[in-house]
Amino acid sequence: MVDSQSVKADTTVAHATRGFDAGKKINGRKRHLLTDTLGLVLAVLVTPAPTTDRDAARLLLPTAKNHFRRLARIWADGGYTGHLTDWTDQHLGVVLDIVRRSDDVQGFQVLPRRWVVERSFAWLLRSRRLVRDYERRPDTSESVVLWSMTMLMSRRLAARHQQRPAATLPA
Repeated sequence: MVDSQSVKADTTVAHATRGFDAGKKINGRKRHLLTDTLGLVLAVLVTPAPTTDRDAARLLLPTAKNHFRRLARIWADGGYTGHLTDWTDQHLGVVLDIVRRSDDVQGFQVLPRRWVVERSFAWLLRSRRLVRDYERRPDTSESVVLWSMTMLMSRRLAARHQQRPAATLPA
């Protein structure tokens, strides 16, 4: 799954690496995440907030495809529609499925597959340092996102390890 999140930037963030997201009315940066089906981060890209999802995907997806050669299908929201679906098929050999919301439904609706990346954003926001972007450089901000996900994953592995009963050794 791929999606983006606009985050407010602190005063320490340079004006060249931030901008105004008119859709969300946020002055800051955008985090673009590519996750697996469990919601674990595969790739992250931090851009100025006015960067469109389609433009960021053209930077994020080729790098991810180089690292994860078995990547074959990506689910995305309506912000990724248009020429990007053809581009990913032709240049990367990846199917980009757009998960659309039904026009008949009013209010909130859980969309298949899309909730996974939204949950990943929620997990990341549990790290206080990621609630707002404090980093001077976008690559440092990307590293903080990866570090936070690494901490989350290692805590889960440690908790799972403690839940297992101790192996009995033969006498």
